[in-house]
Amino acid sequence: RFFDMETKTVDARGFSCPQPVVMTKKVLDKLSGGRVEVLVDTVTSRENVLRFGRNAGWKGDFEETENGFKVVLEK
Repeated sequence: RFFDMETKTVDARGFSCPQPVVMTKKVLDKLSGGRVEVLVDTVTSRENVLRFGRNAGWKGDFEETENGFKVVLEK
């Protein structure tokens, strides 16, 4: 049965690693699938969150935003 899954947003801007990954993990641990958008403001955080998401079995991509990056994880 198909239904619209809610998009979860994690605002990790202003946090240095590993905090954005820890914040993302807390959300992913509660989900079996869906879409999670993680807002980060450094390339290092973007890469670490992407790597973590992919290692956890989620598809990951990102887009640049006005004040950083939006990492999109989907499963």
